[in-house]
Amino acid sequence: MTELWLVRHGQTDWNTEFRIQGSLDKPLNATGIEQAHELAQKLADTHFDAIYSSPARRAHQTASAIAQLLGLPIRTDDRLKEINLGLWEGLTWQQVQDRYPEMFAKRRSDPVHFAPEGAETYGDLARRMVQAANDIALAHPGERVLVVSHGMSLATLLSKARGTDLADAYHLVPQNATPEVIEWEPEHRHN
Repeated sequence: MTELWLVRHGQTDWNTEFRIQGSLDKPLNATGIEQAHELAQKLADTHFDAIYSSPARRAHQTASAIAQLLGLPIRTDDRLKEINLGLWEGLTWQQVQDRYPEMFAKRRSDPVHFAPEGAETYGDLARRMVQAANDIALAHPGERVLVVSHGMSLATLLSKARGTDLADAYHLVPQNATPEVIEWEPEHRHN
């Protein structure tokens, strides 16, 4: 069993605007940079065996603040990226609801299976996040690992770890730069 400390990146301007970032690569804002450094200070006395991060700037900036203080290298994993929401990215949720009401309704009623064109479902996201968590746990059995990623990406892992309905994962999105700790037992096969 591996102890995973799941950390959502610090704040970005788009977080404050309720704008969908998804796979777009946005940096931390001044508050997000401060959050990353505050989190690094809070974690300074905690032993970690490894740090993994999404390659997105906002996640990597957050991981860098922590890694510098802890003296650990960052291992980047593309599977830790945020959910790709296709043509909705860059829009606010209100704009999505106004421009794509039918798709918005379908997504809300079945996020595990429905996605707009060019996007991922919660199911797609959960599969790649579980694969990443499995591989991390297999590489670090019995160790403590920091994983810096994104809101929905981490919510799917939290949902899997807690045994909750994946359709409700949105309610598990962590706060920016606030760790959630789970115990992860790797599956022997990737689903």
